[in-house]
Amino acid sequence: MAGFAGLLIHNRNYRYTWMGQVVSEVGDHFNTIAVFSLILAQTNSGLAVAGVMLSRAIPMLLAGPLAGVSLDRFDRRQLMIWSDLVRAVLAGLFVLGVPLGRSWIIYVLSAMMMAASPFFTSGRAAILPAIATKDELHTANSMTQTTQWTTTAVGAFLGGFSASTMGYEIAFFLNALSFLFSALCISNLRVPIGGFVAKRSTLDETKVLKPWHDYKEGLRYMGSIPLLAGLGFVSVGWASGGGAAQILFPLFGERVFQRGAMGTGELWGAAGIGLVCGGVFAHWLMPRLSFAQYKKTIAMAYVMHGTSYVCFALAEPYWLALLMIGLSRAAVAVSSVMNVSQILRIVDDAFRGRVFATLETLTWGVMMLSMTAAGLASDHVDTRWIGVASGVLSGCTAIGWLWGDMTGRLPEPRVVAHEIPGDEVEVHGEPNV
Repeated sequence: MAGFAGLLIHNRNYRYTWMGQVVSEVGDHFNTIAVFSLILAQTNSGLAVAGVMLSRAIPMLLAGPLAGVSLDRFDRRQLMIWSDLVRAVLAGLFVLGVPLGRSWIIYVLSAMMMAASPFFTSGRAAILPAIATKDELHTANSMTQTTQWTTTAVGAFLGGFSASTMGYEIAFFLNALSFLFSALCISNLRVPIGGFVAKRSTLDETKVLKPWHDYKEGLRYMGSIPLLAGLGFVSVGWASGGGAAQILFPLFGERVFQRGAMGTGELWGAAGIGLVCGGVFAHWLMPRLSFAQYKKTIAMAYVMHGTSYVCFALAEPYWLALLMIGLSRAAVAVSSVMNVSQILRIVDDAFRGRVFATLETLTWGVMMLSMTAAGLASDHVDTRWIGVASGVLSGCTAIGWLWGDMTGRLPEPRVVAHEIPGDEVEVHGEPNV
């Protein structure tokens, strides 16, 4: 934890990024809990919950490639600010969907919110090497992800409390304010002119925008590095069960344990606590592992994740369900922190936006299929058995990863040169010329 504190004290750019992240992501969970609770209250249908998730997943799937290309072509900071501003407006408009019979508004606004999201989420990952030194990079990645999971715990508890006591309108209003605060924080980032524009080989390449060509170029780059292909497989493997898991949180909270919006918030909160613990552990562990040990740790993490999730789905005492979901998410956090740190070490700046956006797109694409299947099954199959299937599918990721490791398909890639952040000066957004 001392490394986290030192990073916040000594790195001004990261401090602003972190402050915006804390507020905006807590606000996100006010929205998430309120939306799921509202839809269940209006429809009492698991399929309706799946519909909300699909309305979020499909736009993310479609917008991801465009976001990746844009982040590797234009000023990443500016794109992140515009993403926040657009989402602030949309978040406020959710109040229009509160009256009974206006569920369609929730679906439309959810879709528009998620279409804007990858420009920020992939951008935040892509700018880390521009605002952190080589020695700070692993700590910055670990803290970014651990903070995300901390806000999941805090935001879920607060979101459940807000929705059940103060009403949906307050939750949506607070979410809108959180995006405005995030935009203000990102606008205060300072690096040398052009520092948030990806470094490319020629001037002509930066001036001619060819989205499909650029996206295919990014896919070829990922395919040329076996570890990136393996991490793409991990994204797909986890999402095969992870999509269903997103549907199951409100269903377990509302139906299985009959605790309403507060139960949904408590389950999300327990998951967030597990993610935080796993993230802190991964931050400590990864510098102590060889590359071979890292690969074995990833396999072990997915075995633990799948097993714990199955136990969560079958648990009868509420406290045991909370414990198991926490353990499951701790294992996911270990994998996530280590994998993203590897990506930051090995991916060239010119491709970083496309790599993160492509992995996010892969994840959401498979999650969309998983959510659809879970939503269709939720009105006909016992919720607990859907949870068991989700855990088994995600846990099987370990089998494919181990096979790739044992057959020599995951060699250690070279480490790219790291761009050292410059002095804290005003950013105007022009590329280096």
